[in-house]
Amino acid sequence: MSVFGFDKQISFTLYVNGFIAGYTRAHRSELSPLQTAAAQIIPQGISLALSIRELIRQGYLFGALVLVRPLIERAGMISYLQLHPEAVEIWHSGWRFRERPSLSKMLEAMAGDADPEMAKQICEHYGYIVHGDPVGAESNKIFVGGGQACYAVSRILDAYELCDEIAIQAHCYLTVLTGRMIACFPEAAPPSSVERPV
Repeated sequence: MSVFGFDKQISFTLYVNGFIAGYTRAHRSELSPLQTAAAQIIPQGISLALSIRELIRQGYLFGALVLVRPLIERAGMISYLQLHPEAVEIWHSGWRFRERPSLSKMLEAMAGDADPEMAKQICEHYGYIVHGDPVGAESNKIFVGGGQACYAVSRILDAYELCDEIAIQAHCYLTVLTGRMIACFPEAAPPSSVERPV
């Protein structure tokens, strides 16, 4: 069910993006600084979500899990920029490490009044995975004959819980990107009279 939900969100996101991409092409010179940043950040996030889905389909679950982190960053970035318009200039000047907010700050902006400790835990969890720490190594552990643990170098075809975790996480952050896309381009949102994908 989690992969099916992710697939439905992908369809809806691509539907919305079709309207907004057309708008940004036609009005390129009229975009606000926030819209210009959104037109760069959001397509990257959508591409990452599609890559995650393809890796899930092929069973490359560890690779898909690693890509959740940059998807989170894109969702957090555009959320932060929308809520803190004064930071848009930092984006356009290179989004340098010491000037930009931390990932946990971006997650706090994305989640509103959510617990800041939760944002920190998400950052740590995906940091372990991306940076290859021993804690992150548990994410591609598999069990072979006789229950012996080893670490996968290829497809993982029977880790249903990991598959669900990846699909649910990617679904959530793609939903955030879609919402921010509509909020950044309200004039380009799909008309309600057009039939939406289900």
